[in-house]
Amino acid sequence: MLRAKILRIYLKEGDKYNDEPAYKYILKLLKKEGISGATVFRGVAGYGVRGISQMDIFRLSINLPIVIECVDLEENINRVLPKIHKVINNNGLIVVMKCKVYLGEKE
Repeated sequence: MLRAKILRIYLKEGDKYNDEPAYKYILKLLKKEGISGATVFRGVAGYGVRGISQMDIFRLSINLPIVIECVDLEENINRVLPKIHKVINNNGLIVVMKCKVYLGEKE
């Protein structure tokens, strides 16, 4: 069993960083920084301090909620966190939680 951390980043599909969708930029950053893996989830609807986001079939552009999640060792998450914060700034939410990772072993 490994002690690790879950990094979860909440933003909107339309958020940009350096003229690129922020979620794509963050995904590339996590890979470049050696984070073990990440998944991007697209929400159907959600709300937060920036209002309600939901799918609307009558609009061409959709600004749905996006969640990026990764799990890695604490030191790796702590190392990449300031870089993620710089990208997110005040346009999202970053959550870090402790977790245990089981790699096929029994408890």
